[in-house]
This record gives sequence, C-alpha cells and structure tokens, in this order.
Amino acid sequence: MSTYPNAVATAAVPAPAAPLDPACAEPLPVLGRDVTVPLVTGGEVTYAALDYAASAPALQRVWDDVAAYAPYYGSVHRGAGYLSQLSTDLFEQSRATVAGFLDCRPGDQVVFTRSTTDSLNLLAAVLPADCQVFVFETEHHASLLPWTDAQVTYLNAPRTPDEAVATLERALADRELGEGPALVCVTGASNVTGELWPVKELAAAAHAHGARIVLDAAQLAPHHPVSVQELDVDWVAFSGHKLYAPFGSGVLAGRADWLQQAEPYLAGGGASRKVARRADGGVDVEWHTTAARHEAGSPNVIGVYAIASACKALTEEGFDGLVARERHLIAKVRGGLAEVPAVRILSLFGDDAPRVGVISFVVDGWNSSHFAAALSAEYGIGVRDGLFCAHPLVRTLLGSEPQTQGECGAPEAAPGERSLNAIRVSFGAGTPDEHVDRFVRAVRELVANGAKWQYRTEEGRCVPAV
Repeated sequence: MSTYPNAVATAAVPAPAAPLDPACAEPLPVLGRDVTVPLVTGGEVTYAALDYAASAPALQRVWDDVAAYAPYYGSVHRGAGYLSQLSTDLFEQSRATVAGFLDCRPGDQVVFTRSTTDSLNLLAAVLPADCQVFVFETEHHASLLPWTDAQVTYLNAPRTPDEAVATLERALADRELGEGPALVCVTGASNVTGELWPVKELAAAAHAHGARIVLDAAQLAPHHPVSVQELDVDWVAFSGHKLYAPFGSGVLAGRADWLQQAEPYLAGGGASRKVARRADGGVDVEWHTTAARHEAGSPNVIGVYAIASACKALTEEGFDGLVARERHLIAKVRGGLAEVPAVRILSLFGDDAPRVGVISFVVDGWNSSHFAAALSAEYGIGVRDGLFCAHPLVRTLLGSEPQTQGECGAPEAAPGERSLNAIRVSFGAGTPDEHVDRFVRAVRELVANGAKWQYRTEEGRCVPAV
C-alpha cells in the first residue's frame, strides 16, 4: 500500500493519447522554441520548457505586437502629445479587451496590477473591516496568505469536488447572514495537481450564504475560458506571465463597490482626482471612483498591452482546439509516468478528475532536486521541484511535515517512504509533442539507470558538479 495518502496508484494507467485532430495539431509559436542548451554529457539540445505553471513562454504574437507598439511608447493619462494620447488609448482599449476575455458584467472594473499575488493583496486591502474570509488550505500562497489571522478561516483539503462544496457550505452555515460580509477565495485549477475545482458550485454555495467569491485563475485562464458571468464569481485574479505575456502585469476584475468604497491600495498620482491644501496645513484628496483609484503611479502600459494581446490571441485561436491538444499531452505524460513503478503522481480528486497540464509526482529513492537537476543537465528539460508555493497542499499530499531538503545526490526518502518535496511538469499551448516524449523517456532512463553525472549542493539547490 502506498505511503503517499493521496498519491494516485500507478496501477491505474490512463488511456493512451488519442490521435490529434489535424485542426489542432500544431502548438502555438512561442519565444524560445528554437533555443538550444548544452548538456553536461556533451552536445546541445533544443530546450524543453516544461515549467509553464511558473512562467509560460511568451507567445510570438504577443512579442510581435509589443515590438510594433514599442516605438510609440509614451506616458499614460498624463500628456497631451500624440504618443501619450496613443498610449492612453491603447491602455484603456486593453482594459476593454480583458473585460471581454473574462466576460465581465456591465459595471465590473478591471484593475491592472503586478501579478495574481498583487491582485489578491489588493482585494484583501479593500475588504470591509468586519469581513470574514474562507480559504482552503490547498491554495497557492498568493491566495492563502494575504488575509489577516483575525479574519480568515482555513478549510481542510477536500478529497472530491463534492466534498469541497460540502465543506464550504458547512463553514458558511456556521455564520449567520447578519454577521457581516464574507469572502471565499478559491483556485480554478491547482498549481500542484492541475485538477479543476468546482468553481461554479462553490460560487453558488457562497452566494446562498451571503458571501462573495474571488477566483484565483492564474492556472485556469491560460488553459480554459473563464467567464465571470457563467461561473457567477465576484472577482477574478490572474497573471500575465502565466498567460503567455511577459513584463509582470496582472489583473483583478470584478465588482466595483468594495473597490470604490476603500482607500486606494497605493496613494499617489493617477489615483487622485483632486488634491488641495487645507487652511490648517493639511491636504484634502478626492480619489477616483474608477479602476484608476487603485492604479497609482505610472502604469506598466507595455505589460498591460501584452496581456491584452495574449487574450486576443487565445480567443482567436479558440479554446476548443487548445483544450483538445492539451488533453492529448496530459494523456501522454500521465500514461508514460504510470508505466514507471517508482513514480507516484499526486492528486486530491483522483485519476478521472478533469485537469490542466500541471502534474506533480515523486520518485521513490530520489531527491526531487537531484532528479530535476538531472532532467535539465542531461536532457535539456526544465521542470520545477519543491513545494511550489503551496506548502500545506504538497505536505498534505505527501503526508510529510516541514523538513530540510536532503543533500544533493542523497535520497530524500528510501523506496516506499514518504518524500519531502515533489517534481512538477507543466505545459500548455506552445508545447510540442517532442518535449513531453523526451520528458517521459528521460524519467524512464533516470529511474532505470540513474544519473550519468555527479551533482552537488549549492545554496540549497542541486547542480552539476564541475
């Protein structure tokens, strides 16, 4: 019996990957698709970027759009010159594009931020003083940590989507509707297991008990369409760097009332409509009631335009084809890993749960940092290892307590014992079949034959020895 309490048994082999529909057979062009990297064993190989869940490569379309605009770059909402006016129009058109991409309601606001983390911290800052917050322990730290201890209730990891809804309903039922406002924060797709969460059902449960809900769509939006109206969520947060757009911008989109009623997230130029000195020497400020209220300072117009370009590109490509192709890749990876007895795939909801292209696993007898380093140095494959900024969830899946990573090359767990960390492979619209085929082959070879190179620990990371 597996010692990983929520690992998927490898005996359950997923069905082989179905042949691709020719209409969706090609990955989207992304930057870096032809980059070669050296191998410690000699020679070079095209880099296989399989860490999309951390930062997806930029779409070539996005890069081209940004490059075309760059010569016309100017200040936003500030200047009377032609380039300033053009940049302002582009910035506000980007806001409308994102609102359309998310299928926002009339009256919803789209606020541009630095990232999902920034978006959720903004929302935390504008909550009514007596607002209660409900968060599953399975969230990414961006969703788990912005709330104060006095206002947050952490919910245990559910084992099924139905249990997630029931757990939330019980927690909300314990509070009376008259106790004040409440907020539920939930992910759309796990950054650890890739599993889709029952967002629409959770939103219905929240609203039935007088609560609002914010959707962390950082891992969902790059893979599936996100409709604010269909899911009936109050806010959506996501990051550009996971949506095939570089330059560090994010989005918080949704209901305007709490945003308008709160003090600005940042005080400064752009957030203020009018500032005047008082007779007593102080300053009176009239703040904007639009999204600008929480966008103080000179905005990242290039980052915002990059997000809008990515939204357009994905919409025009069509999510049906993108989802079909990703399911094909998921079946390839999960099927290949299931054939390696030493591999344990981590999951909350089981083999049949719908998911995006994010898969975490452990390998019996291997230090996860060592395994990831060998994939990179010997095969030119970039993956992630560790706890993925979702420490409580990964530790729940592994059944382990917080510990220090073992020395590089030393197994962090003997065969059959619990691992301390995990390995994550993730992919998306720009991933060719060759990359996942090489990954599966590399896992088999490393498990069967071990690493070909020597590795050492450097500042807590496993790296090839010179």
